[in-house]
Amino acid sequence: MSSEPARRPGQLLVLSAPSGAGKTTLARLFLERHPDATFSVSATTRAPRGAERDGVDYHFVTPERFAELVAEGALAEWAEVFGRRYGTLRETVQAALARGRIAVFDIDVQGGEQLLAAFPRETTSILVLPPSLEELERRLRGRSTDGGEVIARRLAEARAEVARGLRGYRYVVINDELTGALARIDAIAAAERARLAGGRDPAAEAVAEGCLRERIERLAW
Repeated sequence: MSSEPARRPGQLLVLSAPSGAGKTTLARLFLERHPDATFSVSATTRAPRGAERDGVDYHFVTPERFAELVAEGALAEWAEVFGRRYGTLRETVQAALARGRIAVFDIDVQGGEQLLAAFPRETTSILVLPPSLEELERRLRGRSTDGGEVIARRLAEARAEVARGLRGYRYVVINDELTGALARIDAIAAAERARLAGGRDPAAEAVAEGCLRERIERLAW
């Protein structure tokens, strides 16, 4: 009998949120805390920004190449956002699952729904929200990077994104305080991964159950 420990099951951890809710920060912190987690690098047709690197931040491809990937069925999910296309390579998902890794996705609800449809058992879907629409507006204005017209558009898109996520995502995490929000994401991931392995993590389950979508739907959104 082998003395090596059994490989933990692979997991697809999807974090979606309206712009300004803090999901990218939470994804980064989660990755720092979990050595077996890996960030899912998306393919995109947009140009690199600042110090972004191909293959690290995104796989930068031409619109023509992206269309080929769609036609080939090479994308596990994809969406068009502000005229640019974003998608996850199917081989990225399959590699993470085969290696027993946690693949962390920082994507919109449209993409998350596609992953849920393609990999319903392995996908853990979390909608990250600020405490209220008013708080989201305060955060967006605090960035001082967008004008009033852009902020109004982002708020309208946020309402639509949240409404869609509340229909299909399993969990909702309120990012009212970063440490607490991260702890809830940790617990959800642990509870779902234990389930994938055919076991249970009662302590993590207790926290995760408090984040179930149906417990959160009465938010002022």
